Amino acid sequence: MKFRTVALIGKHDSPAVAEALRALLQHLRSHYGDQLTVWVKAGNAAAIGEPELAANHETLVKADVAIVLGGDGTLLSAARRLAAHDVPLVGINQGRLGFMTDIARTDMLGAIDRLLAGEFIPDSRMLFDAEVWRQGERVFQTVALNDVVVNKGDLGRLIEMEVRVNGEFLYVLRADGMIVATPTGSTAYALSANGPILHPAVPGIALVPLCPHALTHRPITISDDSCVELVLITPHDAHVHFDGQSHFDALAGDTIRVCRSAHVVTLLHPPGYSYFAMLREKLHWSAIPRR
Repeated sequence: MKFRTVALIGKHDSPAVAEALRALLQHLRSHYGDQLTVWVKAGNAAAIGEPELAANHETLVKADVAIVLGGDGTLLSAARRLAAHDVPLVGINQGRLGFMTDIARTDMLGAIDRLLAGEFIPDSRMLFDAEVWRQGERVFQTVALNDVVVNKGDLGRLIEMEVRVNGEFLYVLRADGMIVATPTGSTAYALSANGPILHPAVPGIALVPLCPHALTHRPITISDDSCVELVLITPHDAHVHFDGQSHFDALAGDTIRVCRSAHVVTLLHPPGYSYFAMLREKLHWSAIPRR
């Protein structure tokens, strides 16, 4: 068996996820016994009545694989925490199939057996290193798997920012904001803003303006080795969001810097996984090819 230690991570405060975690844990115990060490994220362990299996972050990062139960948001959170430690992720969705959590709850046990038999397909996804700089000092840093979004927040007006790529001036943007998206994030918020869909294998970064004042400011895809800088022009403050899960209040004159991270997120898909089939499912494209 390829994997010897498994971390179970679930969405908090979800009775359905707690039930699924209990079923999965029982399956692992009855079929693999001492061959497998199982850790459960502390909050989830308490919810399912297995406190002896509770593991903190320092323990979870040592797992050979993390099985995430919930939705894409739960997987995003786990990915951001584990990416620096090269822990591959498997996503099990409690509802409809997600863009990343592509195993249905009804298929969970069979899929995990295939995983432990080494039958999954690895899929490497790029991450962003994101920073906010103020007067020459870095005041915030984090990682993002989907996107970095700079927007006007609650203000009822446009904001202005200077957009630079690898230090070269691109334009001054007057808009509700800007989305900087990875290929993974191209099917998230960026898609609703008419951004391009980037296949995960495409080495690109999407810049997608949010409701630009000038209609000529169109979405553009740049190389993934680019560094994007968004400089807030006085007097415009802005909110900066990272995967929709953390945020920072930036001030006029701050620079938001987004570059490809040295780390990647590895997703493990079951045999037969198809990115295009997932798009057909999620975007309701025609599923029947014409002959």
